Amino acid sequence: MHDYIHCPEGKLKYNEQMFAEIARRYDFITRVLSFGRDSPWKDELVGQLPELDAPACLDLACGTGDITFRLAGRYPQGRIVGLDLTEAMLAYARSRNSYPNVEFTVRDMCATGFAANSVDIVTGGYALRNAPELKKALSEVERVLKPGGIAGFLDFSKPPGRAFQKVELAVLKMWGGFWGLVLHRNHELYTYIGESLKQFPDSEQLKECVRQAGFSGLRSRKHFFGVVETIVFEKPRGLI
Repeated sequence: MHDYIHCPEGKLKYNEQMFAEIARRYDFITRVLSFGRDSPWKDELVGQLPELDAPACLDLACGTGDITFRLAGRYPQGRIVGLDLTEAMLAYARSRNSYPNVEFTVRDMCATGFAANSVDIVTGGYALRNAPELKKALSEVERVLKPGGIAGFLDFSKPPGRAFQKVELAVLKMWGGFWGLVLHRNHELYTYIGESLKQFPDSEQLKECVRQAGFSGLRSRKHFFGVVETIVFEKPRGLI
């Protein structure tokens, strides 16, 4: 892991291999690591999205489709696309899909292939932290969103203070390492969460990155003693 994730190309390659390895156990591990709170957090994220009749929705790093399917349920007349880097994840998502308005595609979230100003809603569960380059990912979200479009993301949150960061990292490494050994005989698989957070902006810096990318109306809500955070923001109207 340490040989890969410190450069964009390496992180992209490592994520592709790692998520292929854990695809079948991904839903289980997200529930375990969150003490069962992952599902309510995703419900809340989708609940914060606007009432629209038939929106075009793009779910980045969709994994096994948890948020994708929530979007399909909320917007039955919409077009819902789940995008992920890993075919193994999408194969499992397709096997779970019962919605006619859902499709899945293998792409990098920094280069989605969507036309500019073509999407009403962009979402992501644990997506931005896994982006090979955060600024490129935010720029791509801004590019594909229509003016007035909404983006909502759920992810682990890095506290601003160094002391709190050290405590959070130690807890994540211990808890993730334990389940990596139990499920895969490889402690590194889930200690990646903590290692990726070390490279990620803290919660205040992340909000500033979002503003610098051209978004407005940012609102956030922290969960689980601040370890996880939901952020929602929009592309200002009049921007083409």
